Amino acid sequence: MNALLPALTARARATVHSNPDAECRCTTSDAVLAERSDTAAVVRHGATVAKAHAQGTDAAELSLRLAAATRLGGTLLAPLDATPVTLHGRLVTFWPYGAPVDPDRPEAAPWEAAARLLARLHRAPVPAGLPPMRGPAKAARAIRRMGAAGPHPAAEPVLKAWAALPAWARDEADPPPPRALCHGDLHLGQLVRHPPDAGSWLLIDVDDLGAGDPAWDLARPAAWYACGLLPPEEWSRFLTAYRQEGGPAVPFDGDPWPALDVPARALTVQTAALAVAKSVTADRPLDEVEQAVVQACVRMSAEAP
Repeated sequence: MNALLPALTARARATVHSNPDAECRCTTSDAVLAERSDTAAVVRHGATVAKAHAQGTDAAELSLRLAAATRLGGTLLAPLDATPVTLHGRLVTFWPYGAPVDPDRPEAAPWEAAARLLARLHRAPVPAGLPPMRGPAKAARAIRRMGAAGPHPAAEPVLKAWAALPAWARDEADPPPPRALCHGDLHLGQLVRHPPDAGSWLLIDVDDLGAGDPAWDLARPAAWYACGLLPPEEWSRFLTAYRQEGGPAVPFDGDPWPALDVPARALTVQTAALAVAKSVTADRPLDEVEQAVVQACVRMSAEAP
């Protein structure tokens, strides 16, 4: 990662400026937007963002996802180039900069915009050859990561809640039949406003984009609502906007939980498992939000037969 970030920044500068060999003399400062050794690294120079994708990312699958984002430019932020490049053994893509959701203004969270974008994505045709979305497989990976991190008192209820899920929700090799074009990792950090000053909200991050059950894209807000972490009025705003936009994951009216229950439970287990793993690795106690999702797993495991 130490060698990757300077090289990634240099490529971002080269993309901004016409001569890739020229020294950058503009006044725009560089910014590291994300730096995670196990997943992605993201840097910004001016109006351009360069992203180094996780090690092991499949080039053909990433290209299909980039092509889908290019075609759905009014829903997904389109890349500057639909062909990734390789840098220090990592696939790199380039994007226009968009202004993210302000984490210090939760009252202004664009829940309706997120829901409408998601509904439009789910209604779009699934491109030929697009792989399955990677959302459902993340829970299984989180369980493995928790086990590898070491013992923790909260691990037992998380594992019990995991075991209580239907077998199809725990099987990475046999996901539900593809039904829609899905984002695979929806949360408010996946929205940006482009252009930054006066543009519309768009979805970002195509790493998990693929074909699958659209209910999994609603799993995180549904799980946070069920855990008491998302106020009922915000959940209602999100769900109502999704339905009004014709989203196919839930019925237009009536009870949405027959479709959302299993994905929301799986996402809760995934979040709790990652929380426990991070707690063990950092040798720190669970924070308030992490305790809430673990307690949800306690309740889920108590409900199991």
